Amino acid sequence: MGSKMRVMSERPLNAETPADRLRSWITANDFFFDRNQGGIPETPIDLDAWQLSITGEVRRPAEISWRQIQRLPKAIVADTLECSGNSRSLLEDKAHGNPWTIGGVGNAVWGGVWLRDVLALVEPTDSASHVGFEGMDTPLGKSKIKFVRSIPLQKALDSTVLAYEMNGAPLPLKHGFPLRALALGWTGANCVKWLNRIVLTQDPVKGFFMDKVYRVYQKGQAPEEGPVVAEIPVKTIITQPAPNETLPSGTVVVLGAAYAGEARIASVDVSFDDGASWSPADLIGPDEPFAWRQWQYVWEVSAPGDYKIMARATDTEGRCQPLEARWNVLGYGNNGIREHAVSVRITG
Repeated sequence: MGSKMRVMSERPLNAETPADRLRSWITANDFFFDRNQGGIPETPIDLDAWQLSITGEVRRPAEISWRQIQRLPKAIVADTLECSGNSRSLLEDKAHGNPWTIGGVGNAVWGGVWLRDVLALVEPTDSASHVGFEGMDTPLGKSKIKFVRSIPLQKALDSTVLAYEMNGAPLPLKHGFPLRALALGWTGANCVKWLNRIVLTQDPVKGFFMDKVYRVYQKGQAPEEGPVVAEIPVKTIITQPAPNETLPSGTVVVLGAAYAGEARIASVDVSFDDGASWSPADLIGPDEPFAWRQWQYVWEVSAPGDYKIMARATDTEGRCQPLEARWNVLGYGNNGIREHAVSVRITG
């Protein structure tokens, strides 16, 4: 089909998945989106030399070996991972950052260990309330700022995995080999790759990528005043037909994917009359916690003309996508219905 990743920058590597590769419940490793702040390690680290350092608010600081990781009970989970800025370029008003369309998202089956089992080895103190992650990627830019992120301890204990497999294969180098953090249902900004250091702290980690970059804020507002980018909001994307595609009248199969972070998808509806009426789509394929649902709608269209296809998702918490996204400086969390509409032309 001629699928090709859309590369937005080479160093750091940032590239999005073509829409036709988002039509499967599993996103192939080779076509899974790339989002980086630093340079990818040039060669895989020797697993015999690798260690995971865990320090800070713990009773037993440790250097954990790869062999120790392998001996822990295994976790296998499906998780849809999305770049915080996915769909940024679809906003009517320009926002800063890489111009993602819909391809900064993917679903994979991850194998690894539960972070709670790893933290049990070091015994967090009563003062511990956040978990900081640091990887082995090389800082880029003049300032050489290391990519460091933290999540609340409760999220770490409840639903965070340290993954070493991706879709049944060892974690690819560009996706974090040998180990990456996966805060299930949260954006990729919270899922540090090439993990080699964890620090437990009393407060959220301070720094450029915590306080300046991954915050939702408005013009005139200081970044650190905005909330930290965390859970993925309810959203659906249309993966077929393609934008501005010309199609013959008759049966048109509309495909898409819907996801809602820590919640599950309850329903997807589609509209062909700018939201005046909505029809339920069929949810198809597997239904797993933290993973997207594929959906389809079989559209019988006889009248030629120009149409706009809109889709909206509702999650199991009763949250529905907004008709229009709420703009912010860095264009995070764009889940607007209108922004994700697809225009097509139907011929006779």
